[in-house]
Amino acid sequence: MMSALESTSAVLLVALILAVPLGRYMARVYAGESFFVTRWLGPVERGLYRLCGIPPDDEMDWKRYAFALIVFSLLSTTFLYALLLVQQGLPLNPEHLPDLSAALSFNTAASFLTATDWQAYAGESTMSYLSQMLGLGAQMFLAPAEGLAIALMIIRGLVGVRTGTLGNFWVDMTRSMLYILLPLSILFALVLIAQGVPQTLSPYAHAHLIAAFRHDHREITHQTIALGPVASQEAIKMLGNNGGGFFNVSSAHPFENPTAFTNFLQMVAMILIPAAVVIMFGHMVRDRRQGALIMGVMLALFLPLALVSQHFELLGNPALHRLTITAANHAADAGGGNMVGVEDRFGVANSALFGSLATATSTGTGNSAFDSFMPISGLVNLFFMQLGEIVFGGVGTGLATILAFLIFAVFLGGLMIGRTPEYLGKKIESFEITMASLAILVMPLLVLVGTAVAVSLAAGRAGTFNPGPQGFSEILYAFTSASSNNGSAFAGLNADTGFYNTALGLCILVGRYGSYLPLMAMAASLARKPRVPQSPGTLATHGLLFGTLVIGVILLVGALNFFPALALGPIVEQLTPA
Repeated sequence: MMSALESTSAVLLVALILAVPLGRYMARVYAGESFFVTRWLGPVERGLYRLCGIPPDDEMDWKRYAFALIVFSLLSTTFLYALLLVQQGLPLNPEHLPDLSAALSFNTAASFLTATDWQAYAGESTMSYLSQMLGLGAQMFLAPAEGLAIALMIIRGLVGVRTGTLGNFWVDMTRSMLYILLPLSILFALVLIAQGVPQTLSPYAHAHLIAAFRHDHREITHQTIALGPVASQEAIKMLGNNGGGFFNVSSAHPFENPTAFTNFLQMVAMILIPAAVVIMFGHMVRDRRQGALIMGVMLALFLPLALVSQHFELLGNPALHRLTITAANHAADAGGGNMVGVEDRFGVANSALFGSLATATSTGTGNSAFDSFMPISGLVNLFFMQLGEIVFGGVGTGLATILAFLIFAVFLGGLMIGRTPEYLGKKIESFEITMASLAILVMPLLVLVGTAVAVSLAAGRAGTFNPGPQGFSEILYAFTSASSNNGSAFAGLNADTGFYNTALGLCILVGRYGSYLPLMAMAASLARKPRVPQSPGTLATHGLLFGTLVIGVILLVGALNFFPALALGPIVEQLTPA
């Protein structure tokens, strides 16, 4: 059994080794280069343009690009909303599952539109096969493709010189789906099927119990075993940083995550494309040092926090130690530490690492119960999301968010050396700082105001099952997860209520578009500017000093915004004797 550091290092190393060629491949795809893959799939791409009436050479300004993104998002989420409202009468519903309520349909549609995939329901007892595939599955491809489109637009703003155009939204979406998301998902799904993940349209299986038992004055003689097209859903769930589980317990279910090998691959998959996007950025701006700096910042933030989470899980619950109830094995092994709610097939360390990866990215899935983590481990998961999910972050959106912090750091660095701030040869002026600041502050505002409203209203407090700091943490976690488009939950909160379905659904939408529309406007402003030649006084944005400044800005914003709220929840819980 590997130690916490060894398992973390193995996941990061494999992901980065795979991300380097994938990032280069993505840069070539979006540049429209001719190579064996584009020559093979090129006719399909051109056929899709002709079928949809899309002129691929039609370059868009940022307003047209943003308008196309918003209209497409509204149409796709309206389709999903309507599908969930009438699923009972549609085909591929062998269990005859009923329609969803209007509030739950709205929350789910908004959630899957934005790659949040917040689930206030149990998938196997709520969603038909058609809803899972045509509704949720389709959105799990479209949402990361939109995230990549946002990142591409911002990169083009940095690369462009005196131009008002930033690409074509429809071309970016098509290439993301055809050349990246679909091939990777098909390959990963085949691996999952080989490992035992179901992929079927057959009805649920019914097994007769060897020994019947009584429950609620009823004799239980058989068990229903949920099945379905799980492998295809699981592949894009992890690769696209979606996180919407086919089953209620997500990757803790043996049908979604049957072996130690699938558990390892799922952890790699969560950071594969976000890491590759950083490599792609270095290629597209023609300065790989910039991509290396961003990767270094991400790793410098992720590694110590992930190890802290694993450390406190491996220490176990001090209340049990005082009762002389100790683990049978050493804490470094799978059997030691806090075993409550942990996936004991893979061990405490891997459960904590899985949670760190799910919250550092926008995946939000879990192979264990986050509500059962030790308070500091829960704080780490919360803090990863409250940083804006820039530590790898979502597909495309992670890079977009960290670029906002880079712009802010450049501005501060320029003030300190007494020069006009510049990034990649573009002057950073008041408009860019205003847009970057808006993008950074939208999420904290939603989280803190939403949590304050929820704890002030009876409808908000009614959803908590645990009193005191843990209940506060559950509410804080819910609004953090929704506003940062993560989708994970502490699970001790009943979120399937009118209040939470509506409030969290609004946070999901505003958190997504309120953050990234300002960045798109910023990209347009940068694209119109000339490139300023470097001079001896130009602030270097690829060295250790600047990387340290970026980390300081990120931590300062995260700590100052959320430390008082964290002090009321996981910190006071850690310091309170059990």
